[in-house]
This record gives sequence, structure tokens and C-alpha cells, in this order.
Amino acid sequence: MNPIGRKGFSRREFMARAGAAALTAAVFPSGLAHSAGAAPKIKLGLVGCGGRGVWIAKLFEKHGGYELSALADYFQDKADAAGEALGVPAARRFTGLSGYKRLLEAGVNAVALETPPYFRPEQAAAAVEAGAHVYAAKPVAVDVPGCHSIARSAKKAAANKRVFLVDFQTRTHPSFITAVTKVRKGGLGELLFGEAQYHAESPWEDDYAPVAADPGNAELRLKAWGLDRALSGDMITEQDIHALDVMSWVMGPPPLYAIGSGGLKARPKVGTCWDHFVVYYQYPDKVGIQFSGRQFKGYGQTEGIRNRMFGSKGVLETEYGGAVLIRGDNYYNGGRTPEIYESGAVANIAAFHKAIGAGDVSNPTVEPSVQSNLITILGRKSAYENRLVAWQDLVQSDERLIPDLKGLKD
Repeated sequence: MNPIGRKGFSRREFMARAGAAALTAAVFPSGLAHSAGAAPKIKLGLVGCGGRGVWIAKLFEKHGGYELSALADYFQDKADAAGEALGVPAARRFTGLSGYKRLLEAGVNAVALETPPYFRPEQAAAAVEAGAHVYAAKPVAVDVPGCHSIARSAKKAAANKRVFLVDFQTRTHPSFITAVTKVRKGGLGELLFGEAQYHAESPWEDDYAPVAADPGNAELRLKAWGLDRALSGDMITEQDIHALDVMSWVMGPPPLYAIGSGGLKARPKVGTCWDHFVVYYQYPDKVGIQFSGRQFKGYGQTEGIRNRMFGSKGVLETEYGGAVLIRGDNYYNGGRTPEIYESGAVANIAAFHKAIGAGDVSNPTVEPSVQSNLITILGRKSAYENRLVAWQDLVQSDERLIPDLKGLKD
């Protein structure tokens, strides 16, 4: 069953039909130890050599089952810095917008996509076409057609016996898995309403002045891609997806509709992204969840990624990097999760390797990741247009976000 394009069914129906599949997906990353033995290492290509790209490439190398074979980035200086840090020879460092194509032509078994979200659907499709396994950062796309493209690529990858994994850290953590499993089994009783938030300062402050001084500079816009709506999907998709994914994980089926608001009011009016969103999501069985996200100074207010779900028999509280707790009749203390940012990536890297070695192309991370991505777009569209947007209308949308790439080298 695919809940992405279906409308109006209840949470109870979803759980009755999908419980076993959901639990299988939740435990997929188990078994973190690598025992490669004499098996050849997987030749990995890194596409996107920013800070997270280099960081995660080092985790792939630390795993022991991968060989970083090639890398690509639009910018030559980033490609060279990453190549020096990771031991990739100059001849296997590729640049420009089409650098990923040359990387695929150079021969790799798998790719890790750490580029701005706009590029990921096209790059994933090309990697699958080239016969490579795909490890994709989230979000997987900035618009609905991009999400559908990822779903098609993953389906094609499975048909070609290739693994496709989307790197959400939260879904790998034992405390989160246990808590969500308890909720799915009725641990909160009847679900009533919930809250989700991602409150943080802007990670793009250093880019305000350069972009403001030269807004027509395409390379500056690409470097500051988090300030560009079409490259990033805006903050609700690029960053807030972490909180909205936990919401989606707890609930199961998608929301019926969303209505939101927001704007760019607190920080300098640079770029095309907003600095805050407030969205109400209406789920089946009259369960409402209120989301808020900000990307500006909080002046002492609590930062972080938090979710809360209220039920007739208890309350679920989670914090990315903090406590995971169920209060009430079915008490559960999952403790704190300060290691989740790295441990989640480590778990997914191990799961990716294990699936490739076992020929397991069930690719369970894709469908929930696409659904969460679409949920962010639903909230974004409702806020941009200041109106109620129904899920069944959203998933049929062909509206695209197209960045201005004029002036960039191929």
C-alpha cells in the first residue's frame, strides 16, 4: 500500500494494513558493526563537497567497507580541498554543474548525494541509470515533481537490484524507534493532538552581506543556496523536515490538509526564503498538529527540534539530541540522545553497506522520506498562498521551483 497518493483513510485503517511493514522499516538500520571480510570495498562517489559532504565521507571511510573513489562539486576550490582531505587524486575530482555526470562515467559502485536539494532528483535519476546504488541526503527534493521523480528512481533502482537509502538520523535511533513503536501499538491511547517545532538561529548569517552586495552573482547564490527558495525548498523543507518527519512517523498516513502562514520579517531581507512558518496540519480521525519553525535569533528562547503528541492515556515528548519520553499509563524513558547526529549517519552508512552486500533492495527509507518531504511542501504552499491546501490536490501538483542558474558553468 502506498499512502502518498491516497486520500481520506483513517489512521486505524493505516495501522491495520501497514503495521508489519512500518516496523520492518523502523528496524532496518539495526546491526551497526561492519564485517566486510575479504569482500571488495564499495567504490563510492561523493557528490557535494561542502562541510556535511566531507564530514559524511569520512564516516563512510571509517566504516571500512567503502573506498572513496571520486568526488564532484560545482566549485573547484571545494573539490580540491575535499580531495586533499579525503585522498582523492586530482584526476578524479570533477567540477561544474555536470560534474556528477563525469563522476558516474569514471566508474563508481555507489554515490552519496550531498548537494543542494534542488539537484538531488536529477542526480539520483542519473546515478540509477548508471547502475549505482544511491545514498541521498534529505530532503530529497524541493517540489512535488521532484518527490515523484525520487520515488520513480527508487522503484527503478529496486528493479535493477540497486539500493536506495535516504539519510534520516532520527529513524535509526533505538529510543525513538521504541517510543514510536509503543505509540503505534496504542501506548498513548487515542491520539488527540500534537505539536512540532524546529526553532533555531539562521545558519546563513555569514552569507547575508555578500549576497546583498551582489544579488546578480550566480555563484554567490549557489554558495548561499539556503537563502534561495528554489535551490533549498525554503527552510520548512530544507531544515524543518526533521521535525515534520517525526510527526509523519508517529501519525502514519498523511494529513488531509494544511493551512499556514509565515514570512521574512525578523532577519535581513536577503534571498527568497522566509525566516518563520506556522502551519496547522489536519490528520484523519480529527487529530490536529500545530507546527512552528523559525530561523532567526530566539533571544534566550528554547532552540531545537521537538515533537509532542497528546493521547487519552499519555504524552509522547521527543527532542533531537535530547530526551525521548512517554508520560502516562505506559511510561517509557528512552533517555537523552546527544549522539544522534553522528550515530544516525553511522547507522545509515552501515545499513546501506549491509543492504548492498545482502542484495536487499526493499529500500524501506524511501516511501516515508518522500511522504515527509511532501508534507513540508504542503505546509509551505499553504503558507505561501495563505489558504487551506488539501493533500490530494498537493500530490497531483506539477508546480516546479526553478532556480536561476544563468552564469554558472556546466
